[in-house]
Amino acid sequence: MLTIWGRLNSHNVKKVAWFADEIGLPYIRHDVGGKFGMDDAYLAKNPNALIPTIEDGDLILWESNAILRYLAARYAPQMWPADPAGRAQGDKWMDWQFAFADAQRDAFLQLVRTAPDQRNAQVIAQSAEASGKAMLILDRALAKQPWLSGVDFGVADVPMGVYAHTYFTLDMARPDLPHLRGWYDRLCGRPGYAKSVMIPLT
Repeated sequence: MLTIWGRLNSHNVKKVAWFADEIGLPYIRHDVGGKFGMDDAYLAKNPNALIPTIEDGDLILWESNAILRYLAARYAPQMWPADPAGRAQGDKWMDWQFAFADAQRDAFLQLVRTAPDQRNAQVIAQSAEASGKAMLILDRALAKQPWLSGVDFGVADVPMGVYAHTYFTLDMARPDLPHLRGWYDRLCGRPGYAKSVMIPLT
């Protein structure tokens, strides 16, 4: 059985747990990181001292998007196009997610992990503006196709799908992006998304 190491309030852990739910892959998850800490046994698995890490048989693997690609290739090839060009079109959004995470990080930290009386409104506004500009790019892509993976939902929708929930949950200014909102609404209708992603931000 797949083992996932990492606390579920981590965006990167949510990706892996959600995708496992999505493809019906049984797993056990152990809380690691944050208030749960990391012991020497975990650090031997992942010397970066980050989460998540998975164990699947003899395989130990870290880096959330690498884990997603592995799970898709091994257990759900229908979620990842066999055609290299089609696969690359989805893959780019998986890599693009890291830049978006940088844009949204300050708003998340200020609004979720900072006491209200210590928040910096200017920092929040700058992060909200940067996030909105990035999401405009996504909105334009989703005007042409229903999913980042193409015609059907696939693994390429997972990384930004996790960050989209945070984006729409944070109490910050957002531009009106109807195609993005429609994609997010479709994600909200997926049981695995509700289970592992649509949880309180902490």
